[in-house]
Amino acid sequence: MAAAKRRPCKPTPPPPSCGQNQHGKRLRPAAPLPDEVDDAAAAAPTTQQQHPQPLLPGLPDHLAQLCLSPLPPGLLHAVCRPWRRLMYSPSFPPFLSLYALLDDADATAGVSFAAYDPVAGRWDALPPPPMPSPPPMLWHPSFLARRLPLQSVAAAGRLVLVSGSTQSLHPALSRPLVFTPAAPTPRWVLGPQIPLAPRRWCVAGAAHGRVFVAGGVGAVYDPVVARSGAAWDPVAPSAAWEPIPPLRDGRFSRDAAEAVCSGGKVCMVNLRSRGAKEGAVFDLLGGRWEDMPPGMLAGWKGPAAASPPNNGETIYVVDEERGVLTAYDWGADRWTTVAESERLKGAAGIAVGGGKACVVAGGGTNVVIVDVTPPKAAVRRWESSPAPPPPPPRMWEVAAPAGKRVVALHVLPRMTRPE
Repeated sequence: MAAAKRRPCKPTPPPPSCGQNQHGKRLRPAAPLPDEVDDAAAAAPTTQQQHPQPLLPGLPDHLAQLCLSPLPPGLLHAVCRPWRRLMYSPSFPPFLSLYALLDDADATAGVSFAAYDPVAGRWDALPPPPMPSPPPMLWHPSFLARRLPLQSVAAAGRLVLVSGSTQSLHPALSRPLVFTPAAPTPRWVLGPQIPLAPRRWCVAGAAHGRVFVAGGVGAVYDPVVARSGAAWDPVAPSAAWEPIPPLRDGRFSRDAAEAVCSGGKVCMVNLRSRGAKEGAVFDLLGGRWEDMPPGMLAGWKGPAAASPPNNGETIYVVDEERGVLTAYDWGADRWTTVAESERLKGAAGIAVGGGKACVVAGGGTNVVIVDVTPPKAAVRRWESSPAPPPPPPRMWEVAAPAGKRVVALHVLPRMTRPE
């Protein structure tokens, strides 16, 4: 019988390498991020001088800007470095950012300012303002449980510091400090002298692009100062303050309060807490003081802010005890609930802009952002079927900078960055 044919021995296959998976398919290496590619290209030695990369090949840059300006900022930021540089140039339409007055978490450092870039997802420090001597303070040894107010206003695309208190509890700012983020070189400038006397614990806000100040106390209580008010245009730093008719009494000098503008009227209350408070309304067109509608006064139970004129100038208030965000209806003189969440409890401030309500929460450790854009009407399949209820507004959080707490918040155009 013939011997059986022996099968040849096959070598054992090697184990799969890092470039292959268990099924024999080759794994692609992770693509480097655009920033890494740009950094590597910048670090690589070149033998000839590189020319600036055009925004769009075949088009001059001024025409390319017209083509790119309607695109969403997030898309521009994700494509390439030239487009990212264009986003932060003075000639490109700015997107909105959050500007925060910050306090050190252990209350040892002074006041600082930062801007949150929602596209890049990071906080950028603002240049320090030229504070007077003595500077305004946020804490005092005699008031361990209460922070001293440093009042700031967002008006005409600018951040304006209006009033504060020194260590000796005297007014700290005799002239407002103005920061213009969209300027070619963002910096702080001084405004004109505040009329009558520097003040603290006043009512401050913005009305039609102008800074609005009323009430308050100076180094000592003066009934003339406590009833006075003035408005100022921060676009013209050299322009003088324009006085407004005096308040009916001096009760708006007990606390630092917000003045919000809606429907051509500046609305304010004399206390930020939930205690018994008094309200007042100033008619900008008529130039006179009016009583606050009873429904508005009854529902004003926390920090307040108004959306800009291009968003309807709706007044929003956060009930700091219940965690409810409400909006005021002038026609019905009542407040309607926009959102309710445990995250809104203990709210310390609010800013509105770009269809978003930004609430300082968590003791200043985070900012809760609520999308207050009206939802689109739902499409019904049949005319007789009831319309489904609108979905709850989107809500997300932004953490404060490390080691800092947010004291006040504003919505302003993004800050210009150098080339």
